[in-house]
Parts: sequence; structure tokens; C-alpha cells
Amino acid sequence: MNRHPIAVFDSGLGGLTVLRALRGQLPQEDFFYYADTRYLPYGDRPEAFIRERGVRIAEGLAARGAKALVIACNTATAAAAEAIRAAVSLPVVALEPGVKPAAALSRRGVVGVLATTRTLHSARFQRLVASHAGHLQVLAQACPGLADAIEVHGAHSPAVDELLDRFIPPLTQAGVDVVVLGCTHYPWVAEGIARRLPDTCQLLDTGEAVARQLARLLQAGSLLGGGQGRLVMATSGQPAWVDATVNRLWQHDFGQRLPVQYWEP
Repeated sequence: MNRHPIAVFDSGLGGLTVLRALRGQLPQEDFFYYADTRYLPYGDRPEAFIRERGVRIAEGLAARGAKALVIACNTATAAAAEAIRAAVSLPVVALEPGVKPAAALSRRGVVGVLATTRTLHSARFQRLVASHAGHLQVLAQACPGLADAIEVHGAHSPAVDELLDRFIPPLTQAGVDVVVLGCTHYPWVAEGIARRLPDTCQLLDTGEAVARQLARLLQAGSLLGGGQGRLVMATSGQPAWVDATVNRLWQHDFGQRLPVQYWEP
């Protein structure tokens, strides 16, 4: 079982920011990254659809022989994490907005959260805020279309700039001193977000925390190690488009060209 890969899935390519942290923490592990781009973006879809889709993907990844599963999508975590954990016997690490560490970092008591509409409206997110930041002012800023624009047009495109100009000013005006990047796509535009915030404001990404938690679970289950640092990528959409996008934008992060295969659970 140690030699089996770790599965990572997201609705698209934002989860590559999490994959980067995972490979940095666990360089000897093999990974299978699945981008469910046929149904991108999850943030605009009904919760029931995301839950059913998440379970189907998790069961398919387990059947492929994955030894652990990382849900590298805040929206999928919010809608489907509990159902996925009930459906498969693998160790599961689910990404969620870093509200808890943000609350600890904030000195002014004003925290911003950038995320998809679906994530912010979820019961899971509301519980997260109530549990860890009920004593603070939390500004939940939905960013419809931002993840899609990053993937389609690129992190430095006019389309992305236009959306950031719309979504960031309300946080600045409210006086936030910590902003949570609550979607895996948003670290790709962290520079643009930071440029629109005061210099004293901190950005918080949870990819490193996810990597540490996965390492702990693998160690506890005697599943650590056994790979050779290999990476396989697959998509439910058009492999040629995903391949071109990955290698145009993020090849330098992985040091190799990453051919993308088609896979449908």
C-alpha cells in the first residue's frame, strides 16, 4: 500500500497550489492529480450535485488504488467532505478556509475571507466561523467568476484585474488586517490581491497546513513513503486544453512537462 499514489482532486487547476505544497512536504510520494474540469466551476453548482460528484470521484480514486485522498477544493469540502469520508475508507484531508489561524493572527479583530459563493453559503463555513471567529468581525467576500477567469485567461489578465478591482476594495474599506485565500485558485493571484490591500495586511493560504496534516495521517497509518516522486495528471474535460493550460502557466513549478490523460470515474 505504501507504493500506491496519493490522490488529489479539484474542480479545476487551482488545486495545483495545494499539490505544490504536498510535493514539497512529501517529495518521495507519488501523486495522481484529477481536475474535474468538465464541471468547472463547482462554485456555481447545486450543493447536492457537488456532494454526489465528490463521492463518485472519491470512490473512483479509491478503486484506482489511491492510499490517501486530498480534497483540494474549498467548495467540494464544504459540500461533500462528510459524505466522502463516509463513502471511502482512505485517509481524507479536506481543504477549508483558514479561519482559525486567521483569527489567531488578527490584531484588529477584522478578518476577510475571499471564496466562492458556494463555500461562503455552506453550513460548514458558518460552523467554522462560529467555532473559531465568533468574537471577530468576519467579512465574507464572494468572488464569482474569479477562479474561472484565472484558469481561462491567466493570473495577470485584464479579466482577473477587473474582478480583483471589484472584490478587494470592500475588504480594504472595512480595515481587515488578515485576508484568507479561501479558494485554491487565489494563491496564483496573491500578488494582485496584496497590491490592493494595505501593506500591513497578511494573506493566509492553507496549502502548507494541508501538507502537514497529510504527512501526519500517512505516518499514523504506516503509509508514509514508497513512491518515487512521480506525478500523473488527469481530467474529465479536454486533456489537450488542460495540458496546454498547465504547461503554459505552471510548468516551472513542477520542473517538467506534465502530459494530461482523460479519466472519468
